[in-house]
Amino acid sequence: MALSKLPLSTIFFLLYTSLFTISQALSSKIAVAQIKDQQDNEPFVGINIGVDVSNLMSATELVSLLQFQKVTHIRLYDADPDMLKALAKTKIRVIISVPNNQLLAIGSSNATAASWIGKNVVAYYPQTVITAIAVGDEVLTTVPSSAPLLVPAMESLYSALVAANLHNQIKISTPHSASIILDPFPPSQAFFNQSWSSVMQPLLQFLSKTGSPLMMNLYPYYVFMQNKGVVPLENSLFKPLTPSKEMVDPNTLLHYTNVLDAMVDAAYYSMKNFNFTDVVVLVTESGWPSKGDSKEPYATIDNADTYNSNMIKHVLDQSGTPLHPEITSSVYLYELFNEDLRSPPVSEANWGLFYANATPVYLLHVSGSGTFLANDTTNQTYCIVMDGVDSKTLQAALDWACGPGQANCSEIQPGENCYQPNNVKNHASYAFDSYYQKEGRAAGSCDFKGVAMITTTDPSHGSCIFPGR
Repeated sequence: MALSKLPLSTIFFLLYTSLFTISQALSSKIAVAQIKDQQDNEPFVGINIGVDVSNLMSATELVSLLQFQKVTHIRLYDADPDMLKALAKTKIRVIISVPNNQLLAIGSSNATAASWIGKNVVAYYPQTVITAIAVGDEVLTTVPSSAPLLVPAMESLYSALVAANLHNQIKISTPHSASIILDPFPPSQAFFNQSWSSVMQPLLQFLSKTGSPLMMNLYPYYVFMQNKGVVPLENSLFKPLTPSKEMVDPNTLLHYTNVLDAMVDAAYYSMKNFNFTDVVVLVTESGWPSKGDSKEPYATIDNADTYNSNMIKHVLDQSGTPLHPEITSSVYLYELFNEDLRSPPVSEANWGLFYANATPVYLLHVSGSGTFLANDTTNQTYCIVMDGVDSKTLQAALDWACGPGQANCSEIQPGENCYQPNNVKNHASYAFDSYYQKEGRAAGSCDFKGVAMITTTDPSHGSCIFPGR
């Protein structure tokens, strides 16, 4: 259709529509670029350090443990001076926190905010690399009476950072419970609880203006427990899924292979409803308990190990989310220690990777993540087959392990102790572990093109003793 034959008004309309479409696309690209600018150069996994622990080790010992476990990012629930001193010159990046009980004083006095920054930030920075201040924790849902003071407290602290010329290096935000988001699945329908609109609107404005992240505490464990029969365990644990088990958002047709991605995208859509598209989501807490009471049968070491190991791999793969494949949220794992002084239920005291004496509850070993949270202090780790791997791929890996890899595969020959059960998964697990132990459990020796995983659970059975034992 020739333009010359169209009325002038139609031509103007077509030009306007084209320009508007181009403008929208550019705005979207600029928003994504702004989000990416806020992040560390690479997405990372950090760890939370709660201290409701009997016989907690000294700050110096704790920092040594972090260094031994190759931890690079931590979050504290306060601004403990001993920890901040011990972290000096370690290059470990730390989020410090304003406890909820200090919000009133800081939110109602600029002088108190300035004093807090002087005492807890200026006194330690830059020798101690403070990256952010978390103002309160889940304030809207745990201490709603303090909600009106939340943004004033953040603004007062920000002004104090500006005065100290640290506002570009240190971000200010506040961690939220996932429950502030209603109707979280499908993510495209998610929205912030409207009773908090008077807080969320200025809060998002502050985050956008200062280039700070929206901090969210996101637990697929609780989503699974509250929706058993609707949300499959595999989706919650990042296990490989067949396409039929993927969750599909009917409005966008985006496919979700795990619950955490859906929760992150629900936060992005909720912000979009307030017209904010330039704020990144930072997951300040996520994890899985390793022990629970009779009402918490899915709080097991195997599930905790699976969730946390897969979550770390997911972040380090930098695959983003279905809505934002170009942006991978960093995650702070919950948590370093089992906090044995926590009140019931039993799971509350069993989110940690380590006991108070630094003995591991279980060890995370993730292919490609080096020795992050995986330095073996017990010498009892094994290499086994991941779930959901097809037998053809496994057979190729088994052939390599027993052939060029020179694993000792004599025990999986007919008539030997580990021949039964006679299937490729059982035989491959034995061969993988033989190779892994032969290589001294070196980083990268339990991979086999992504079909193997490290576990602290002894896979020996009956008279079949795995090499790692």
